[in-house]
Order: sequence, then structure tokens, then C-alpha cells
Amino acid sequence: MAGRYFDEWQVGDRIEHEIRRTVTETDNLLFTTMTHNPQPLHLDAEAARESEFGQILVNGTFTFALMVGVSVGETTLGTLVANLGYDKVAMPKPVAIGDTLRATSEVTALRESKSRPGAGIVTFTHEMLNQRGEVVCRCERTALLKKKPG
Repeated sequence: MAGRYFDEWQVGDRIEHEIRRTVTETDNLLFTTMTHNPQPLHLDAEAARESEFGQILVNGTFTFALMVGVSVGETTLGTLVANLGYDKVAMPKPVAIGDTLRATSEVTALRESKSRPGAGIVTFTHEMLNQRGEVVCRCERTALLKKKPG
């Protein structure tokens, strides 16, 4: 199991996730159509070319989902009871097809669960960065994690 239990985290713990991912046209096309998002900026090369960006932009919810997915293995895999929320989601820079993305996670808060004595609440700040080191997505994720057995 790669995730950590609640009692193994400290505020300020930071992870630079090793998994990197180059976003492809197929990623963007499939995610956008599977979620029934008709935004031309994600699907129509001609409309996107005429936009201020001059190209197709990757669906922001794909970027968000990839960021969270990349973080799971080293944060909550096997120790998660439930994700309680995602807050302050921001997309400061657009993602283009061909960008290579990587994620970081930092623990910003810890507290005991009032309703579950065998669990605690961890707040992570996740960031996704492109190949130029620019933050393209950020959020706070609140997770209910199991405490270490015994």
C-alpha cells in the first residue's frame, strides 16, 4: 500500500509525484466527449485557432482529474475512507495538447475526526505544473483517512 495513514502525516509534508504525463489530442477528445462538453475550444480546431489562444485547449476538468489521479498513489491509496471535498479549484494557465504535466501535494491541515475515532481529516493542496514549471491547476482536497491499525 502506497498511501499513508492519518497518523503518518504532518502539516508541511510535501510530495513531488514522479509520474509525469504528456497530454494527447486523444485524451482531450475522449474526456471532452465522454462528459458531453460541447465547448468548441476543446473540440473544434478552426474555432480554437480563431480564439485568443490560437489552438485547442485541454479540457480543464481533465487537467483537474489527472492532477488528483496522479496524487492518489502516494497520498491516499489504501488508506482513504472518503474524499470529503475539493475546494478552491483554480486554473491559472491553460493546458495545450502536447504539454507534459507533473503534480505536487502538500499537507496544509490535519484534524481528528469527531464522528470516527479510527480516522482523521487531512487537507492537501495539490498543484499541477507544465513543462515550464507553470501552475496550470491547483486545489485543496479534504480526505478522511484511516488511522494506523493497532
